[in-house]
Amino acid sequence: MKTRDEIQAEALAAIEGKQNASVEISMGVGKTFLGLKHMLKNYTDICMFLVVGAKRTHFDAWKDECKKRNCEQLLDHITFSTYRSLNKQSLNYDVVYLDECHNLKESHRNYLKEASSNSKIIGLTGTYPDKANSEKGIMCNTFCPKVFSYDTDDAIADGILNNYNIYVHMLKLSSKKDIPKKTRDGRIFYTSEVNDYMYWSDQIAVASTKKREQIARIKRMHILKMFKTKEKYAQKLFNKQWNKTLIFANTIDQADRFCKHTHHSRNKKSKENLEAFKNGTINKLAAVEQLSESVNIPDLRCGIIMHAYGNNRKASQKIGRLLRLNPDETADIHILCYINTIDDEWVEKALVKFNEDKIWMIKNE
Repeated sequence: MKTRDEIQAEALAAIEGKQNASVEISMGVGKTFLGLKHMLKNYTDICMFLVVGAKRTHFDAWKDECKKRNCEQLLDHITFSTYRSLNKQSLNYDVVYLDECHNLKESHRNYLKEASSNSKIIGLTGTYPDKANSEKGIMCNTFCPKVFSYDTDDAIADGILNNYNIYVHMLKLSSKKDIPKKTRDGRIFYTSEVNDYMYWSDQIAVASTKKREQIARIKRMHILKMFKTKEKYAQKLFNKQWNKTLIFANTIDQADRFCKHTHHSRNKKSKENLEAFKNGTINKLAAVEQLSESVNIPDLRCGIIMHAYGNNRKASQKIGRLLRLNPDETADIHILCYINTIDDEWVEKALVKFNEDKIWMIKNE
């Protein structure tokens, strides 16, 4: 079994001397601390580092880690930038750290091309892009190719993360005509989840342009998130839990319906609720997407995910919140899926990097 220090040492050795490189490293191993260790190896009195992240709130983790590791002197040498503002940054950095480098886009190419002539570019991520020919895959492989990988199952085997079971609840769309729709002349009629889904699937099939097809796909995703079958099922599942449980709702209104304690942008008590949830004063919380990124919650044993999006990164971030128990404990993750719909494909893609022996399909008639 390997320790965190041993894994980090291996990762540092893999990027040693590289001008452009990235590491794909499991949650719990210390991605930010790894970045700081690399900084210390490249430190001089006049060095300058650029740390790029998806959101400004992510930079707090770097600052907190500096204080925790007694290397606050680095902060005077670090500039922080979001990916959105990357192209506005100076080119005069010794090292550019791309935190969560899977956020790279083609629009960053010119900056990185110029920066790579005199700066090292180091990527740090838990989910390196799978598709080499995708936009993110091309950008990462060009400017920070992966040289080291240590995944979630490795971390579980080494006792760094706890074990998990993923339960995929297969639900049928409702055929009950209880969804109100308005015609162009203002009349109201009712349709079912089955019919509404089929309508937008047909619109995708007959779309005459890529733009129309994209609009129809977005609309279909939106209606799937709004259908009540999942919500009703999730509410019952949520109510049955007695361990500390977090449910990821699709919308703010849905979160408010699930639980009186919520975490979202419209709730003035969000921070208070999150702290109460973390310290165990309350044992249930409903949240929307922003909680999935960088929040650690002690003793979180159960999670319910309403929507998978076909995105392994988003699924990993949510599931990652439940992998911080003691190594000998097991977390339960519930994912809801509409059977015989595009949702099947989305869930399959979202779970592609998770051990299939720990994934259980539950059919609900």
